[in-house]
Amino acid sequence: MRKGIHQDAGNSSPMVQEALPVPGSRRGKPGRPKSGDPGIFRSGHTAGTATMETASSSGDPKRALVTLTVVPIGPRVLDLHSTAAYLGLSEWTVRELEAAGTLPRLRIPGPNAGEVRKLLFDRSDLDRLIDAWKEKA
Repeated sequence: MRKGIHQDAGNSSPMVQEALPVPGSRRGKPGRPKSGDPGIFRSGHTAGTATMETASSSGDPKRALVTLTVVPIGPRVLDLHSTAAYLGLSEWTVRELEAAGTLPRLRIPGPNAGEVRKLLFDRSDLDRLIDAWKEKA
């Protein structure tokens, strides 16, 4: 355990205080963690869609459980980098499509009669454009 010196406000002599270990911490353990060692992440969380199971309100164990799926909602407005990733194109191709007028840009008015210079695109416009490209092909 790590020891630290702590000065008590009411007492002029320093007190020695032992720090409590962090659960799952690798502090003081040299080397790389073993395969499968979760370290400090022991919550059992896994990436993916969150699901929640609830029992039926009647309390009858023979009834099936209800599974609710929680789907995260993404932002409606995408910046240049996110738009390029969404369309599967490079950022320069997105810039060229915007300059040619193929991709409609979202223009946000600025405080002094100007506009925000950041390239922003509406996800619904991108979806409509993708559908139009499908129909032409």
